[in-house]
Amino acid sequence: MAEGAGAQQSYGLPAPPPQTGWERLRELWRRDELQRYPEETVNILKSAFTGAVIGWAYGGVPAFRRARRAFIERSHGELFQNRADAVQSAHRAGLRGFLRYGWRWSWRVAAFVAVFK
Repeated sequence: MAEGAGAQQSYGLPAPPPQTGWERLRELWRRDELQRYPEETVNILKSAFTGAVIGWAYGGVPAFRRARRAFIERSHGELFQNRADAVQSAHRAGLRGFLRYGWRWSWRVAAFVAVFK
């Protein structure tokens, strides 16, 4: 009788929390009845995405300026068809710098945020 009463009392209680780190990691990827991930997992992914966007801007904007300025300083002797062609080439050089260095900062900041979230 004591066993039955104890089983009935624990029926309405939530499951005990995970005891080890591996169990906690497994819980992060376990979906519920509606095939949704836990709220904690969604928050980690949102934070990592936000960190990636901020990292891209943090690394890309200064790199854009630096690459554009370097292109303008290097290309004084080049002949362009017109001013628009010269401006377009400078912006293309800046965009390459933005993408290259923005990507480097993006994934690093995203990984940092995801690990510490």
